[in-house]
Amino acid sequence: MKMGYNLHLEQSQKLVMTPQLKQAIKILQLASIELDQYIEQQVETNPILEINQDTPELPGNETEGPVEEKINWKEYVEDFDNYEYAKKPYNEDEQFNYENIVSKETTLQEHLLFQYHITLLDYKYNEIGEYIINNLNENGYLTISVEEIAKELQEEPSTVENILKIIQTFDPPGVAARNLKECLLIQLEQLHGISDNVYKLVENHLEEVAENKYPLIAKKMDITTKEVQDICDFIRTLEPKPGRRFASINNNYLVPDAVIKKIGREYLVILNDRNAPRLTIRDDYRKLLTNENENSDTVKFLNDKLNSAIWLIRSIEQRRQTIYKVVEMIVKKQRNFFEYGKKHLKPMTLKEIAEEIQVHESTVSRATNGKYVDTPIGVFELKYFFSSGVEGSDGEGISAESIKNYIKEIVELENPHKPLSDEKICKQLTLRGINVSRRTVAKYRDDLNISSSSKRKRY
Repeated sequence: MKMGYNLHLEQSQKLVMTPQLKQAIKILQLASIELDQYIEQQVETNPILEINQDTPELPGNETEGPVEEKINWKEYVEDFDNYEYAKKPYNEDEQFNYENIVSKETTLQEHLLFQYHITLLDYKYNEIGEYIINNLNENGYLTISVEEIAKELQEEPSTVENILKIIQTFDPPGVAARNLKECLLIQLEQLHGISDNVYKLVENHLEEVAENKYPLIAKKMDITTKEVQDICDFIRTLEPKPGRRFASINNNYLVPDAVIKKIGREYLVILNDRNAPRLTIRDDYRKLLTNENENSDTVKFLNDKLNSAIWLIRSIEQRRQTIYKVVEMIVKKQRNFFEYGKKHLKPMTLKEIAEEIQVHESTVSRATNGKYVDTPIGVFELKYFFSSGVEGSDGEGISAESIKNYIKEIVELENPHKPLSDEKICKQLTLRGINVSRRTVAKYRDDLNISSSSKRKRY
């Protein structure tokens, strides 16, 4: 075998992940709030960038034409002023809106501490009560045991238990319970005229209630099945999570990235970036770039920062255009959904949209991940519109979300004394032109948190 060295040329294509490309991908993935935070960070690190706070000038009022030629910003800023992102949004109706006023809701801890501090207790018990209240979770349940609290505060367990009993009498009823059974019993104690059978059922048969085993409970308690069902209906009127009606300490705000409005018979896509910070190039640094007396190090530094700034602005503009095209294509393909509701959602894939707007499938995935759209029928994540489905009897595709809505509708209309099994629901869907298996129906029913027919039965 002959071995040796030789030299040959080969031409190939490959993708190089430059820092600019990584930045563009990152910006495309960011949600609106995250993008605003990222822009603020870039403004702090790049002195050439600044947030535009002025109203954009009307066309024809440009006075910097000669300066542009002298600066010679090459191809980077040829169409900078044409970027929609760089322009400040103009709101024609500057009317006062009460919805713009942010109010602060009371948290569960604040509500309980107020009640505790007006309770006539010795001052030395304040620390115990505050410690208990601050260890309640968002549902109002105590997350640690009495023994742990007593050990931490070096108090007697009986003292801690007594303070806990006092807090359990506060509003909302059932608060500071250690489990569901105690929560329901606290609420029953605060009501009047409750029969002993209700207490017995909560004490001994909660798990059987969850399994809908009413005849078995009736046999054990020596009462009729109808009485058991009435007691269970009453128990379901109690609040299993007393703290959930109060504001959470960690509030999550949702800002739609786009708005779809119906005007006449047409749907209009509006990007929700009116209040987003607009980036521009600082005028004083433009003048420094034109100064021929500046040393080479300064010019090199400014050019690097300028290139970084222009690339950032272009990446944000590209993100804006990509999201707009994706939402526009969703409106085009899912028009029946916006016209007639969720049951008319069609199957749609990322690849299908990517081919329409001539981008890679991964680009559409990044543009839809974590992004929301405000529509005439509610706010949806863009990922919601992409789902698999089956072919209907008419040849049209039916998405999984549409099938779930049909299942929900069938269950709502069923006879509660004779609930439909998965097999019967499957036959009902077949009559509507939807051919799915029983296992698929069971899967979608579980996704909707609908119990099986045995647990839905009424006696």
